Amino acid sequence: MLEPSNNKELPPIPAKRYFTIGEVGELCTVKPHVLRYWEQEFPQLKPVKRRGNRRYYQREDVLLIRQIKSLLYEQGFTIGGARQRMSSPQETLTNPVLSHAENNDIHAMIAELEAVIKLL
Repeated sequence: MLEPSNNKELPPIPAKRYFTIGEVGELCTVKPHVLRYWEQEFPQLKPVKRRGNRRYYQREDVLLIRQIKSLLYEQGFTIGGARQRMSSPQETLTNPVLSHAENNDIHAMIAELEAVIKLL
């Protein structure tokens, strides 16, 4: 999900039920036209539409947008890669930047360290 260090840079989410697209843009530091584009690219992002087709985002939507922003702008994913990451089950201990062999080495080291801890 969103890294805690990155979350501190964004303003806190107020205790409201619905947010307009302008408010969400300020909360996530993303322009409204980008939010509209992301709605087309990420099926999970579905704001409520009411009178005059106005969008109203809920808290979960704001958190989802922050996660998408982190994947795209901070972790360097493409739109397709971020969409795939968002649709996959819970993240595992693997790092997408590392190769498969490096991830296996990390898992092996973790297993060895756990065995040492049991011995102690």
